[in-house]
Amino acid sequence: MAKEKGQGFGFGLGKIKELQEAFQKAQQVQAGAQELQQQLEQMEIEGACEGDLVKVVMSGNQEPLRVEISPNAMEKGAEGLSELVSAAMKDAYAKSTETMRTKMEELTSGLNLPGM
Repeated sequence: MAKEKGQGFGFGLGKIKELQEAFQKAQQVQAGAQELQQQLEQMEIEGACEGDLVKVVMSGNQEPLRVEISPNAMEKGAEGLSELVSAAMKDAYAKSTETMRTKMEELTSGLNLPGM
């Protein structure tokens, strides 16, 4: 069985160029993702419960940074305060998740990457 001349591995020059372009785009996304990771670490995203009795501050990477509890929140008792903190944490988490999603969409826009 003789191999036909020029058959190679089944990749034409066009396919190699497409692979190179895809690799370059992947490298761009990786570099951008590393930069984005650093930006998210520096961000402070605030979540609050109704009435701002409790505020929770998270990084853009969803790391809890601090909790601020107003004196009026203390009047709610242990169970009420727990509910206020939970509500503020959920708000901060939702905002940080949305921020992360938006930033990733900005990073990958125009790259036509499958699954993004």
